[in-house]
Formats: sequence, C-alpha cells, structure tokens
Amino acid sequence: MAKTQTRFVCQQCGRVSASYMGKCPQCGTYNSMVEEVVHQEPPAKTSNVRGLTGRSQPRPIGEVSGEAEDRLHLPIGEFARVLGGGIVPGSIILVGGDPGIGKSTLMLQMAMEMGRTQRVLYVSGEESERQIKMRAARLASVPNLEQVFLVTETNLEIIFNHIREIKPDLLIVDSIQTTYLSELDSSAGSVSQVRECASQLRELAKSSGLTVFLIGHVTKEGAIAGPRVLEHIVDTVLYLEGDRFQSYRLLRSVKNRFGATSEVGVFEMREGGLIEVTNPSEAFLAERLVNAAGSAIAVTMEGTRPILVEIQGLTSPTQFGNARRTPNGVDFNRLLLITAVLTRRVGLKLAEQDIFVNVVGGIQIEEPAADLAIAAAIASSWRDVPIRAEAVLVGEIGLAGELRMPAQMVPRLREAQKLGFKIAIVPKAIRKGEAYPKGIEVIEVRSLDQALSAALKAEEKTTRKT
Repeated sequence: MAKTQTRFVCQQCGRVSASYMGKCPQCGTYNSMVEEVVHQEPPAKTSNVRGLTGRSQPRPIGEVSGEAEDRLHLPIGEFARVLGGGIVPGSIILVGGDPGIGKSTLMLQMAMEMGRTQRVLYVSGEESERQIKMRAARLASVPNLEQVFLVTETNLEIIFNHIREIKPDLLIVDSIQTTYLSELDSSAGSVSQVRECASQLRELAKSSGLTVFLIGHVTKEGAIAGPRVLEHIVDTVLYLEGDRFQSYRLLRSVKNRFGATSEVGVFEMREGGLIEVTNPSEAFLAERLVNAAGSAIAVTMEGTRPILVEIQGLTSPTQFGNARRTPNGVDFNRLLLITAVLTRRVGLKLAEQDIFVNVVGGIQIEEPAADLAIAAAIASSWRDVPIRAEAVLVGEIGLAGELRMPAQMVPRLREAQKLGFKIAIVPKAIRKGEAYPKGIEVIEVRSLDQALSAALKAEEKTTRKT
C-alpha cells in the first residue's frame, strides 16, 4: 500500500519542510508554507528510472545525429526573432507577464496565424469558449480557422485525451497555474501541481515532437508565480513586459536553449491586437522634442538588436530636507552612482536638487552603456543647456569619472547612422577592433567631464554669446 506523508512546501521557491514555518528560510517569504499530502508508492513501482521516452540507451556521443532540425515558420516576425528564428518542434516554451499585459492576446494571434499550416489546440482554464471567440473576432481575421481547436479544461488527464484524439502540432495551455492532476491532493497552482504538470507536458513534448506553449502568471515581485523550478523545466522563458499606460509591449527572452537570450521583440497594442514594430528606435523617438534641455539619446542593446531611446533628466531645487532620486526605466542604485560621480568628479552641485530620470516609451534599461546618456541628461537639465540634437551618447561610467567601452559598439553606431544621427560620443578605445562606420563623426573621450564638454559644446558657446 502507498504510504501517506504530510509535508509543508513553500509556494515561492519550492522548499520542503517537515513542519510549518512562518518564514521560509530559503527565500525569506512569510506565510508561504502550504500543507500537502503525499502518497508514496512502494519501491517496486518506482524502481525504474523515469526517462523522456523510457527507451533511451547509453551510446557514444559521436553516434548521435547532429543535424539541425528545421524550425516551424512563424508568420509573426518579432515573435520568431525572440524564439531564435522560428518554433523548434518538441520544445516547451513558458510565456509570463503581468495581468492584462496581453499574453493571451499574443498567444491567440499566434494560434490563428499558425493555424494556416499547422494543427493547433488551445486549452484555456481561465476563460470560456465564448470569451475567447469574442477576442478572436477583435483580432485580424484569418481565412481558415478549421485547424485551430479550442477547449476549456483544467484536468491534465482529460487534456491528454484531447491531444490523442486531435493530434495537434502545437499545444497552448492558458495557464499552467490552473492545470491540475487528480492523483495529487494539493490544489491547482501549488508547487507540486505546477511542477508535475509541467514535467508531464515536457515529457509529452520531447517524446512526441509536439510544441507546447505554457502561459504563466507573474507575482507582485515580477517572478513567475509558483516555484522557480518551472523555469528550469522548460526550454525557453519569455516575458511580455511594458507599462500598462503605454501602448508598447516588449517580448523578452530570458532563457532560450535554441537561440540568444535577452532578445527582444517590440509590439504595439491596438484595437486589432498586438502589431509588430519593425523599427522600434524610430517609434521611441517619434515624439522627441529636439533641442530641449535634459534630453539625451542612448543606444542600448536588447539581445542582438540595437535600440535608440530618449532619456529625459530633470533637476529641481528640493523643497524638503533630503533630495529625491526618482528613476523610471533606470535602476535606482545606478542613478545614485551616476549622481555621485557628477557631484564629485564633474563638480555639479546636486546635493540639494531633486533628480528625475525617465526612459521614454516604457522600456527598462539594465545595461550600463546608457550611463553616459543619463549623466548628460542630468547635466543638461542642471545647466539648462540642450545637448546636440544630432548626437548619441554611449558609454559606461566608472567611479573615478572614466568612461569604459561597452560591447557591440559598431552595431550601435550603424543603427544611429541609419536614423540620421551625425555625431557619436563614445569612450576612447584602447584596442581597436572593427572599424567604425563611415558617415557618422565619432568623438572619443576618456572622462565624463570631456564627454559633457563635447555634448554641450556648441550650445554653451551660443548661450554665452547671447
């Protein structure tokens, strides 16, 4: 007979404890331990090692076929870019994002597009068939939808029965937190249910060649709801992010076994669904106010794609005892570092100034190559002098006020030149690599002070003469 055991599992990190604990010692989350009842099977039934197909045998790696498998063509170009060029058969992909950001809309659009050539099964555990049909009617119409099948079900055993009957090429589960196995006593969305359901779907994908898309919820902290082990089970993890007050959405790859990580696809939310933005730099700079003090252009790399974004800085005398530092789209600690370097190395008196930094378009910049543009925007606002309208600034700032060369400088400059920028202020390269593109003037500087002088040079002379 199976033995019954009670354990407590953290719903955030998956730590297992024999007794209840108010605070998880692994992730530090309070009141996340949930009681679960586990039925342990006798050793005779569990002695076999569980594999993807149950028929795998050891063999020399040289005998394994190394031919690249053809990817399924995905008509949505930005989506295909993030996946690495298309859909790999037999892969399992997790799509996460905040509530209402457009995950279900994007996956339904993909199902309708792929339905032209592939057999697609869309499993929904949160919405009724009528609700999904209403959403599909709002999206761009597709001539043939006979290949797209829709079912509302949360029991994984029943879902497997539908898969055996329909034999789809693509499976979409919306969402993995609502799916459950009846053999487990824990509720849907718990660590045990999410882990086991994802594991069985992974084995189905690897053994049959079926491509599986899982939609996952995101917690207030921005992590995928449930255990972090869910990210280790799947092949690819995608996040759909963006400001809900903005129309732009970014599909970011944070894990990809079949392509580059940190790759980004840009979409715009419209009445007809998510529309691809093939030139995001031009879209982000469309409403830029030229020759405005406190505005600088940075060239950031999102995966293999360079994107030009406008960074706005504003300084204002503080009305309180402690000056505020308010970033939007920039890391708070990075802003503190840049402010300290401007105060100490450049001589700007920012101790009694409230500083606000905003990245236009709702994009989140994480790489330090935008440091120079942030510093220039703050200095431009403090001096009330505009930055050269035709200039872009790229560089990482050190604590001594020096500038460091970021990676992939040549693709950044090519993108800036393509959009009509004439000047690029960059760190001086110690070791010359690939030649800079022609048609754009590259000003190499060693320190932040020199970079600010080059960026504000022409306007400062004009201001002093007047």
